Amino acid sequence: MSKRPPITNRVRELREEHDRMSQAALGEAVGVTRHTIIAIEQGRYSPSLETAFRIARLFGVGVEDVFGWEGE
Repeated sequence: MSKRPPITNRVRELREEHDRMSQAALGEAVGVTRHTIIAIEQGRYSPSLETAFRIARLFGVGVEDVFGWEGE
């Protein structure tokens, strides 16, 4: 079993605050699949820097408001 990346995120929280946006709609808006959004939200996948910026900008926040380093 592989170890989870040490990256935390608030993607699900922000998505739900944003008119309860679906995972599919978020994926389409930032150029990834729904499955990628699911994996990010579950902490099984760390997005590319480009995708992280796209997600943050979509929600109108900074990257560090969405993603963090475990233990901080």
